[in-house]
Amino acid sequence: MFRSLHMKLVLILVLMIISVMAVVGTFLINSVSTFYLDSFYEQMQGVFNQADLMDSLREAAAEPGTEGLHTILESHASALGIDDYRNYYILDGQGRYLDGSNPNLTVTRTSNIIAAMAGGTGTRSGVSDSIMDIAVPIDKDDDGAVDYIIYVADDKQTISDLSWRFFQIVMQAMMFGLLAAILLSFLLSKTITTPIERITEGARSVAEGNFDQKLGVQSSDEIGELTRSFNYMAGQLKNTVGELLGERDKLSTMFLHMTDGVAAFNTEGRLIHMNPAAETLLGVRMEDGLTFDELFADLEMPNSDETAMRTFLTSEITHRGRVLSITLAPYGALDGEGGVIAVIHDITEQRRLDDARREFVANVSHELRTPLTNIRSYTETLLDTAGDIPLDTEKQFLGVISGESERMARIVTDLLTLSKLDYGRMELRMTRFHLHDMLRNVAKAMQLTAQEGGLTLTVDAPDDLPPLVGDRERIEQVVVNILSNAVKYTPSGGHVSLSARALPHDRVRIRVEDDGVGIPAADVPRLFERFYRVDKARSRAAGGTGLGLAIAKEIVEQHEGKIALASEYGSGTTVTITLPTDLMPNGEEGPV
Repeated sequence: MFRSLHMKLVLILVLMIISVMAVVGTFLINSVSTFYLDSFYEQMQGVFNQADLMDSLREAAAEPGTEGLHTILESHASALGIDDYRNYYILDGQGRYLDGSNPNLTVTRTSNIIAAMAGGTGTRSGVSDSIMDIAVPIDKDDDGAVDYIIYVADDKQTISDLSWRFFQIVMQAMMFGLLAAILLSFLLSKTITTPIERITEGARSVAEGNFDQKLGVQSSDEIGELTRSFNYMAGQLKNTVGELLGERDKLSTMFLHMTDGVAAFNTEGRLIHMNPAAETLLGVRMEDGLTFDELFADLEMPNSDETAMRTFLTSEITHRGRVLSITLAPYGALDGEGGVIAVIHDITEQRRLDDARREFVANVSHELRTPLTNIRSYTETLLDTAGDIPLDTEKQFLGVISGESERMARIVTDLLTLSKLDYGRMELRMTRFHLHDMLRNVAKAMQLTAQEGGLTLTVDAPDDLPPLVGDRERIEQVVVNILSNAVKYTPSGGHVSLSARALPHDRVRIRVEDDGVGIPAADVPRLFERFYRVDKARSRAAGGTGLGLAIAKEIVEQHEGKIALASEYGSGTTVTITLPTDLMPNGEEGPV
């Protein structure tokens, strides 16, 4: 109930009224008591300071008995204010009662009586004392000995009655003041709390996402200024939250569809977020609830000190046959909520390309070094023995030099061809031609080589094959390369066939089959890599460079076709080329 600002204001005002009335009442009552106390002593001193009265009392004290003293005091009873609450007493020098205005009262020895017994006038009394009294010593012989003590005491009943009346008046005033204070405090607190309640409701509405909340300004005071500030804040929040939501949507879309994996961990190493790419790369799911150590057990981590935690860490791991680059970056405060974000990048293809590039450079260097070494050796021999060697030997050496030069030229030509294909600078002369004529011409050109190797070469290219659109020279280069490989690696007595068939959807298939030595299954996936050879020594002896199939693959793909190789070691090899027939349906000729 008293948690509301409204009730707190009411309570504060009520307590303030009570405190003020209590302070005022206490002050008034104490003031009345002090006033009566001061009045009592002023009155007593005014009486007993009269010289003739004191002389009369000394003379009466010289007479035997207390009758004279009693008579004098009775004559001054009015001046002393003697009544039912105030009485006078005649005491002997030892403070014992002798006579008084009320013989039924007893006398208690007070500090004033003790002072009078010592020869001084006792005029000390406090507001908190139960009585007001004065004790005056009487010395009849002026010898310094106290013969009688005139003692006047007031039991403060008048003060008590008056104080009680004041207390009743203060309480009545307090009651009326409280009623007025409660009414006024309700009105005042409502005036203050009503705008605050509206602002509170508006703030709750804004917290729930309703940024269009606008409060009416009812005054120009601090509450009105607060209302205007609230309206301005709501507008700014609407703009800011709109911008943040837009950025969040962008980041969320990028986070979900980016190819790199992202995983977030808290300071305890628990996984708190992961995008689909990270799930794919790591082969886990967010629901598995894995920890950092479980996911990256092979990751080399630095010492967990403050410097290391504030730096980026990049490392590599091999996971499920993939090479993954892991970049770790801290977020948040070290002593508060935070953690680490892991960005996961699949660099398997990059590593494969790096290895292929290094292998390519090594193969090119090796392939060029061999003919260069032969050319240099034979050339130096010819120079050193010029005119001294037989003509036949000289022709033989020159023949070797010429052959090695041609071999180097083929390698360079193949490399240039691959370079042009890689960078899209290969100019294809697209024409419409008859495929069966081209295949028969290739088979006729290879017939003599096949016969010399003791092979049977057959061609099956029907006349009704659809005309093909493409670069005839390049496609013929592909067929010659594949057919020559089949002839080279098929032993004597073997068979090699070249065939072509029309396929649905305007496509044709060219197939070269042999029953030669075949290729091991482990080498088949790499046959289209540059400079890759199954038996390097045998391939080099046969004049191969390991670039033919790579060039064939690039040319076929330039024609939007596909090339595939299937082989069984010891049983033969089949190469299949599939090409579209309608790259230029209108029959135009010219470069692409």
